[in-house]
Amino acid sequence: MQDLNYSMKKVCDRNRDGSHATRSNRERMLGQCASQVRALGFRDTKTVHDLKPKHVHKLVESWHREGIATGTIKNRMSALRWLADKVGQTDLVKPRNEQYGIADRVYVTNQDKSLSFDQQRIDAISHPQVQASAMLQREFGLRREEAMKFQPVYADRGDHLKLKASWCKGSRERDIPIRTQSQRDALAYAHKVAGTGSLIPRDKNYVEHVRTFENQMSKVGLSRSHGARHAYAQTRYRELTGRECPARGGKVSAQLNQAEKTQDGQARMTISAELGHERKGITASYIGR
Repeated sequence: MQDLNYSMKKVCDRNRDGSHATRSNRERMLGQCASQVRALGFRDTKTVHDLKPKHVHKLVESWHREGIATGTIKNRMSALRWLADKVGQTDLVKPRNEQYGIADRVYVTNQDKSLSFDQQRIDAISHPQVQASAMLQREFGLRREEAMKFQPVYADRGDHLKLKASWCKGSRERDIPIRTQSQRDALAYAHKVAGTGSLIPRDKNYVEHVRTFENQMSKVGLSRSHGARHAYAQTRYRELTGRECPARGGKVSAQLNQAEKTQDGQARMTISAELGHERKGITASYIGR
């Protein structure tokens, strides 16, 4: 491990803010930044205390050239600001993203961002725990962390799933209805693979298994696993309203009559709850508006 990568990892190890997923993602992003600083020619930058504002500027310029998505850049900037705060270098990163020419993220585009977890791709996953987690993502719209920490013996309540708060973003436990045979098939496989435990192998912790999960999913073209949540939300909207959502070419809000607007609002509340959000407005990023 290079000196700067090691130095950043030590800061992460000393500061355990956030959930397992948050810490894992932050450490991964900071590691990418450290490697890229070296690749940009700054080989004398050995520790986090050697980082200067010019390094951040060069990183952002490089990300713009590579065409990195705005959301990804903003996430990396958040990680760098976290690092700067922890090591007391508050002037390392400017307070506002627009000072680096980073545009505002567009959350609602009425574009379809779903990803098909088709059976051929699922079957190509060689790791049984990852395969079971991918099936649960497809069938129930679970986040990656939820699908990895999933304990079928606890979660399977017959007609619904109960997710533990410790699995979920914001520590918000929730219930998800079991509606279809394909959902029952996914649960049956999860039971078979996990036994009385979770879908994290017994010889690994969560952070270690994240690397395996990402590698396995990337190999079969499912690295954007969040797309399964979009697909789930779109399917549920169609089931609850009898029509396609705006992101799939359905009517937008301005085209709905009063009865349809009432139905639309109720569907969005249901979908929001099943996805683990507290407000229906967030569903616009999944199904359009």
